[in-house]
Amino acid sequence: MFGNLGFTEIMMILLVILLLFGAKRIPEIAGSFGKGIREFKKNMNDVTRDIQDEVRQDRVAGAAPRDQLPPAERPAPRAEDETHPEPKRLLS
Repeated sequence: MFGNLGFTEIMMILLVILLLFGAKRIPEIAGSFGKGIREFKKNMNDVTRDIQDEVRQDRVAGAAPRDQLPPAERPAPRAEDETHPEPKRLLS
């Protein structure tokens, strides 16, 4: 979970946090952090649900999936591309 952090490194980080914020503020900070995580998860679920709804609506409407759309046409070469050939390269 913490990668290459060992027990002593984690304890040192917790000690620094305790010294910086004090024992009274740590529960408040942890609660705010938990609320932030919950809000983030809720928003991610909302976005996922919105995307799934859009996909369902496209299927119901009979829209062609992107991989079945005809390929895009390439633009015709411009006149200046034809008049200016590619520069010659020097041999090394």
